[in-house]
Amino acid sequence: MHIPDGYLGPQTYVAAYAVMTPFWVVAGRRVREALKAKHVPLIALAAVFSFVVMMFNVPAPGGTTGHATGAAIAAIAIGPWAAVLAVSAALTIQALLFGDGGVTAIGANCLTMAVIMPFAAYYVYRLISGNADASARRRTIAAAVAGYVSLNIAAFVTALLFGVQPLIASRPDGTPLYCPYPLSIAVPAMMIEHIFLFGFIEAAVTGLAIGWLYKLDPSLFSQSEADDAGESRRRPVVRYLWIAIAVIILLTPLGLIATGTAWGEWSAEELQSKIGFVPDGFTKLEGIWKAALPDYSLPAWDGTAGTVFAYILSAVVGIAVTALVMFVIIKLLMMKRQQE
Repeated sequence: MHIPDGYLGPQTYVAAYAVMTPFWVVAGRRVREALKAKHVPLIALAAVFSFVVMMFNVPAPGGTTGHATGAAIAAIAIGPWAAVLAVSAALTIQALLFGDGGVTAIGANCLTMAVIMPFAAYYVYRLISGNADASARRRTIAAAVAGYVSLNIAAFVTALLFGVQPLIASRPDGTPLYCPYPLSIAVPAMMIEHIFLFGFIEAAVTGLAIGWLYKLDPSLFSQSEADDAGESRRRPVVRYLWIAIAVIILLTPLGLIATGTAWGEWSAEELQSKIGFVPDGFTKLEGIWKAALPDYSLPAWDGTAGTVFAYILSAVVGIAVTALVMFVIIKLLMMKRQQE
């Protein structure tokens, strides 16, 4: 669901930035008001996990690919407003450093994956899990359902963003300037693969992760317990989580097994081969930003070994930068609170 540069016209991507701006402001204020020092590693870990889990591509019928996002996990574990900041940081770094998602589309990608998905997941989870005494099994099921539902809602909104482009930005002869696929194609194409495949992947990842976290530290999921009872467990939990992240880094090359490009993320060459032309607006925006490590690769390193090493290196760099950015953001929020 990473919308690249060129698929959205300025009427859409500028509006998406305008919509996201108050969410970022309110998220910063909400996190600043509730933030405690012991929460800092958890918020950074949520951003890091969201970043790295999106590197695991899964093949889909038709030669496309997809992946989980980790946004539901972040919302359930640290709350939806903190998830807005964490997932936004991951998406921004993916776009700037790796070209995964467009720079012009950061606002739109954050709207779907860092706002719509976390809030949908959080409230679905709360609805199903019920009170604070819910069992680990019920929480796991609730988290899985939340992951499935929230991903599909986000996918639907993404499909709408794609599908309205031919309606609002076309040449006089009707040729689309940006995304060439109308709603009649974009919605079914996006939703079929998410309803029948990627939604279940998100559900499995979310359910397993939340179930594991609950067994490690139940106080994470109970505000009444979180302040005191969970403090003795929090540091061991954070260590376990960083170990898990390290293992995931080593496994990221498994994402290379899936060949092909996710639906709606095709390059100009791929669009030319699929529809016979490249929209004029797409051509102007596609190369607007040059990522340092495009597609998590290093051009000088070819061959299987070089590709695998570059993918792992990209994961390490991305995780380090994401964690650093989140620590800086949180540090600034804490400093601002002290000044108030």
